[in-house]
Amino acid sequence: MKHFLLVLCLATSAAGSAIGAERQIPPPGIQITAEDRRELESGARTLGEEIESLRRDLKQRPPLLELLPDVEIFHKAVDWALRYDEFYRSNEVQLARVLLKQGGERAAQLRQGAAPWATATGLVVRGYVSKIDGSVQPYGLIVPASFVRKPQRPARKPHQNEYRLDVWLHGRDDHLTELKFISEREKSFGEFAPTNAFVLHPYGRYCNAFKFAGEVDVLEAWQHVRRNYPIDGRKVALRGFSMGGAGAWHLGVHYSGDWAVVAPGAGFANTADYLRIPRGAAGPPWYEQKLWHLYDATDDALNLFNTTVVAYSGEIDKQKAAADAMAVAMKPEGLNLVHVIGPNTAHRYEPNAKREVARLVDEAAAHGRNPLPPKVRLTTWTLRINRMSWMTVEGLRKHWQRAIAEAEIVDSHTIKVRAENVTALTLSMPAGLCPLATVPRPELILNGQNLDAPVADPDGSWNVRLVEEGGRWSLVHGLQDGGLHKRHGLQGPIDDAFLDSFIMVEPTGKPLNESVGRWTTNEMAKAIGEWRNQFRGDAPVRRDDEVKGADIAANNLVLWGDPRSNKLLAKIAGRLPIHWDAREIRVREERFESGHDVPVLIYPNPLNPRRYVVLNSGFTFAHPRSTSNADQTPKLPDHAVVDINGPSSAGVNGKVVEAGFFDEEWKLAEAGK
Repeated sequence: MKHFLLVLCLATSAAGSAIGAERQIPPPGIQITAEDRRELESGARTLGEEIESLRRDLKQRPPLLELLPDVEIFHKAVDWALRYDEFYRSNEVQLARVLLKQGGERAAQLRQGAAPWATATGLVVRGYVSKIDGSVQPYGLIVPASFVRKPQRPARKPHQNEYRLDVWLHGRDDHLTELKFISEREKSFGEFAPTNAFVLHPYGRYCNAFKFAGEVDVLEAWQHVRRNYPIDGRKVALRGFSMGGAGAWHLGVHYSGDWAVVAPGAGFANTADYLRIPRGAAGPPWYEQKLWHLYDATDDALNLFNTTVVAYSGEIDKQKAAADAMAVAMKPEGLNLVHVIGPNTAHRYEPNAKREVARLVDEAAAHGRNPLPPKVRLTTWTLRINRMSWMTVEGLRKHWQRAIAEAEIVDSHTIKVRAENVTALTLSMPAGLCPLATVPRPELILNGQNLDAPVADPDGSWNVRLVEEGGRWSLVHGLQDGGLHKRHGLQGPIDDAFLDSFIMVEPTGKPLNESVGRWTTNEMAKAIGEWRNQFRGDAPVRRDDEVKGADIAANNLVLWGDPRSNKLLAKIAGRLPIHWDAREIRVREERFESGHDVPVLIYPNPLNPRRYVVLNSGFTFAHPRSTSNADQTPKLPDHAVVDINGPSSAGVNGKVVEAGFFDEEWKLAEAGK
């Protein structure tokens, strides 16, 4: 008799831990001896100087310069452990010595024009530079023994000699600095290491359940691997356990069209149930509850139609509730969850159940993802999540209300689409995959309305853009670009500005009010510190008189101060949807006192409307910080006014006296909307 249960889960339950008290993250480390510190500081300084020398010397050799992050990760791991007192065990001093030695060896090899780690098999640690903040981030990789990189690989057919890739998301560990992460990734093959497959272990920007910058880290590390190794994009599996299981649920539903199979183990699937937070009037502010939709996997269970899911739970693990809740959420969508359960097992993999999970995942990965599935389904609450294979939602009637879009290739002449709370769509099929006939012209049926679709482009691809107005849909040559409107990557809330490149802009002038000036100065310092703590990077900072046109073109700008103290804010103040002067702040018809009230908001930058401007806010879950990653969700909407003399609110050091979302045209909506 098998020692596991393979069930189609139809029941639900909710279990989790209570929200914990605020504490230092990462926690304080132990003291190391003065002698050890001097030795490591000297070694880190030497390696850092060699890295800067290589940066100069390799400018004319771009392929080698691109490999410099593979050296920098070793320096950062030791330098940050020293700088921020992040040694947690006495043996980590020796680990630091080993990493400095390895960094030095790689630097010497790179100077000689070699990079043997790029062709190595087994356990390999590599790095890349993040688009968000320019920081160097590490990732671990298992390279199969069958991989052989040839200097000049001959042309091959698509997917020939390409490998399956598994993405494994790690569990929670408050001590998981770069030092510990790299050391572990050089020693452990992890929970699963399938034969003849690559396995990517993203760092995830430390310990945030692979949300915010942690989410971007998974995607950036994945793309870095795909650029440097022969990966079959049809055969990518997403896996994880505990906090990594929560990450697999969230990334699994929000990017389901990218995975051949999603295999979460334990974790959490939504905030309120896991933390036992009441909903409605008894719960957090209304806007915070709306923002749960960004990461709650249960809300978007429909998306799992587009992939294969194999969940695992221990029978007596409290985190089994996540898979149970997902099963309940999937059922109304006509989906049943395959849920492997380890009998009488707590928070770990039961051996026989683990083998069954591996078998099911291997089968799904071998079958692979259809690059052009005949039917796709997407549900979303925000344009941040807007793509499913060949269908992209480009506009919503209203953000933070559920939107649904489904598209089906009925036959070579007919496509049927259904859309709710959607105002713009793009359907796009690449050359070589488009199954539509050119004669007669394809017919597109959208919400029962018949439209003559275009024929395929000369290169064999097929693209159509659709816009709804007044209840009728029409084909357009391009999506409207005039005027402000919410679109993917420009839809808010405040935290969205920190999923792409940003610069924090420091004021140099005298503030309108001294108390507000002190508050914004302190909040900026706290935001910079929390970025390092939570997301393991140095937030880019410029003075307001140092920001150049290229900075404005390429970055979201986080402006600290007020219209008198910050030169850039002064330039755009008259073009923002609020009024702010020395006496008052006006939001709609409401007035607030500038002596102790401060506006915080996100808005398209009037100097470059394709990028954001943010006033006086970093990422928002830093106030307060919970012991649970499930509580690391956006705490503020698109705009708010804060009374700096009031008690701290979730999301900000002060009392939120006004808050809301801009409408789809970035205009102030009615209060409470």
